[in-house]
Amino acid sequence: MATIVAFHAHPDDEVLLTGGTLARAAAEGHRVVIVVACDGMMRPLPEEGSPRLAELRASAAVLGVHRVEHLGYADSGHGAILHPDPPDRARFVRADTEEAAGRLAALLREENADVLIGYDPNGGYGHPDHVKVHEVGKRAAVLAGVGTMLEATMPRDVVVRLTGLIRALRIPFRYDIDALRAAYSPASAITHRVNVRRYARVKQAALARHHSQMNGRGRLAPVMRALVRMPPWAFGLVLGREWFVNPAVARPGEPAEPHAGPPPGPRVRP
Repeated sequence: MATIVAFHAHPDDEVLLTGGTLARAAAEGHRVVIVVACDGMMRPLPEEGSPRLAELRASAAVLGVHRVEHLGYADSGHGAILHPDPPDRARFVRADTEEAAGRLAALLREENADVLIGYDPNGGYGHPDHVKVHEVGKRAAVLAGVGTMLEATMPRDVVVRLTGLIRALRIPFRYDIDALRAAYSPASAITHRVNVRRYARVKQAALARHHSQMNGRGRLAPVMRALVRMPPWAFGLVLGREWFVNPAVARPGEPAEPHAGPPPGPRVRP
């Protein structure tokens, strides 16, 4: 049995990119840990803490996750302006990469992690916090000597098809479609394709725990509402696969990156 640590930028990212894989791993007996860099808030934290972290814990419980941790950073936002840090914590994109990687590496050592899941170099669709997750995760894997690192992503052709479906269903979608065509990863880079249709109902239920995002005015809120309202079989057709890149595996025409640590631990099955 392996210990798998999934490092994400914000609460709700854990479901959309890796929820089925984490639920499947937990059901098969692996220890699963979620670490988020940001608490889902731009402003100072209320006295009761971040409501989005509470939603994350509820989502993680549905997925069967054993532990949830927050690295201590605020959201950076996704726009032309990077706002000043709130008085009680730094925005993740401003964090010193070595310091943030050290925080994550300490958790990886504590858990004796076999696998670290991070993001691809694009940070998926280019959100600054997601790009920072890639940088911090890659460095933390080296510091902690994690055997296997996987980058959660999507093939670009799948992204194009999904955005086409969203438009066909007339769901509001305030993202630059042309920019998304160059986001995430080319299909040739994918090393793991995980079938999670069996866990579609669990993944959908976990997504539904993120009430503030689903019912808010964010760019993804209309899509999240539509996903939660789908029959589970339809949800499984749309989000029943998850994709990862192992940067240590050479792709055609590309050299493999140096391995993060000692030889790979237990294999995450494609």
